[in-house]
Amino acid sequence: MPKAKPRASKDKANKGNGDYQADAIQVLKGLEAVRRRPAMYIGSVSGRGLHHLVYEVVDNSVDEALAGFCQQIDVTIHADNAITVVDNGRGIPVDIHKTEKKPGVEVALTVLHAGGKFDKSTYKVSGGLHGVGVSVVNALSEKLEVWVDRDGKRHHMAFERGETTKKLEVIGKAKGTGTTVWFKPDTKIFTETRFDYATIANRLRELAFLNKALTINLKDERPITFEATREGVEVEGAVQYDDGYNDNTFSFVNNINTHEGGTHLTGFRAALTRTINEWAKKDGILKKEEFTLTGDDIREGLTAVLHVKVKDPQFEGQTKTKLGNSEVEGIVKSVVNDALGEFFDKNPSVARTIIAKAVSAARAREAARKARELVRKKSGLEGGLLPGKLADCSVSDPKLTELYLVEGDSAGGSAKQGRDRSFQAILPLRGKILNVQKARIDKILSNEEIRTIITAIGTGVGEDYTLDDARYHKIIIMTDADVDGAHIRTLLLTFFYKEMKFLIDAGYVYIAQPPLYRVAKGKEEFYAYDEKERDAYVKRLTNGEAGASHGNALIQRYKGLGEMNPDQLRNTTMDPARRTLLKVTMEDAFEASQLFETLMGDEVEPRRRFIEENAKFVRNLDV
Repeated sequence: MPKAKPRASKDKANKGNGDYQADAIQVLKGLEAVRRRPAMYIGSVSGRGLHHLVYEVVDNSVDEALAGFCQQIDVTIHADNAITVVDNGRGIPVDIHKTEKKPGVEVALTVLHAGGKFDKSTYKVSGGLHGVGVSVVNALSEKLEVWVDRDGKRHHMAFERGETTKKLEVIGKAKGTGTTVWFKPDTKIFTETRFDYATIANRLRELAFLNKALTINLKDERPITFEATREGVEVEGAVQYDDGYNDNTFSFVNNINTHEGGTHLTGFRAALTRTINEWAKKDGILKKEEFTLTGDDIREGLTAVLHVKVKDPQFEGQTKTKLGNSEVEGIVKSVVNDALGEFFDKNPSVARTIIAKAVSAARAREAARKARELVRKKSGLEGGLLPGKLADCSVSDPKLTELYLVEGDSAGGSAKQGRDRSFQAILPLRGKILNVQKARIDKILSNEEIRTIITAIGTGVGEDYTLDDARYHKIIIMTDADVDGAHIRTLLLTFFYKEMKFLIDAGYVYIAQPPLYRVAKGKEEFYAYDEKERDAYVKRLTNGEAGASHGNALIQRYKGLGEMNPDQLRNTTMDPARRTLLKVTMEDAFEASQLFETLMGDEVEPRRRFIEENAKFVRNLDV
């Protein structure tokens, strides 16, 4: 008989369960669960979750407004990216909670599922569903402080990562009632720590609209502002950086938008470059033997507004929007130098963040320079070859020539056959070009389609351009009249706005208007550009008896330029005597850029809102 196997010991049996015993069960106390699994409470640790912290605090104040006790909420984004929310509600209770044996404000800030929203006599209507809001904000904040004005006294408490560091104490008298919450998100938790003004503004605007008796103020202290009068010239402006790669600087003289810049803009840029370089070397971020940051490096991610008031402005340039007063340059340079230097000395952490971004841009500059050189070498103006797929025209005078940027090889083929070869050039584009909204110049210039466009036009790109080298004075975007065509057109407009806006300023960029419909009966035919015009032509061809069958009139819906034969494309869209072109203005390009940011940006909420608001207007959906 086989021997019986020895019985496993108790220890071995436990090991067979992988040492999973009662002692292995962790009990997370207080707010530790929130810090371990923050996404369970705020959705994510990226930008979406970061902004959710603000909404949680603001929602508490809004609940006070819903209850009839709060009329004003003030939200401030500080220079160090902390947030303060102030309301004039009743103030969080400060008396001792019977069960928790702590002041009510401490309970609200340190205990999950604690709040007055479960008691319908306190809040009949509330935006907070689970009472986890402000305690979660506390748990996910590096530091949080609260001031409560109640019963004629001002109370204060402080916390770090959810733990109480200063017990509730009375620090003075209070004139009214209300709650002030200041918090700084924990950089150990969040992958993105910069608040976006527009995102917060959109949410607060909604809340203000929805609550008729409530006023909400939003202030962003992160812009660097300056204002001074010197030698009779008033200078004012604001500077702010974001995580993008573009330079959005807007300059004005006596309320006139100076699209072409001028001496005031030159002074501003020189001061920005000089001050940041000097501060970086003084602070030790850049050593003297290291590279100097260029203007392009420093203006990456910059949004700025500059306004000067001059008694006797002298304007130059093609559109008379370029300031020529030489004395203004030095004045602006002096004002901006002083303002930036003072701000950086008071806010060194902000200065280091800006400089770090500029250094990162400088690292990419070498790659961009090589990409630019590649574009130049391929330029026909330097003896190289023009893009192989460009069907050029025979006339050499750029004032008389046109370049069509056409979607796809099929449409490009029809356009080549339908064009006037003497003055119309065709450049077919394959698919959708790169989204330049959030791309550095080195990546932009490494994109084959974009490089082809730049080479064909011949001016160069960015600030490294010569408008007189433009090979065409009409650059016409011609895409299909469908969703994809609109997408490609928006991509191209965004590219021109971001990297070749000098072409828009000069009035060189246009949009072709191909028809949507062909309406025919017998030998008569008409082309319609919208449904109303289509129906009018149908009525005309059928003597007003169209009915449901269109009175035997043939209606063709053009979904793409490739569906049109060369003669149709020439007669409707390319013949200067019969076509309709839309000239692109800076306002058009800016709107396209903003639209693309809404539809293709990182934030989901603006995109969702846009779709909801515009879905009812959709016609001829391609499915």
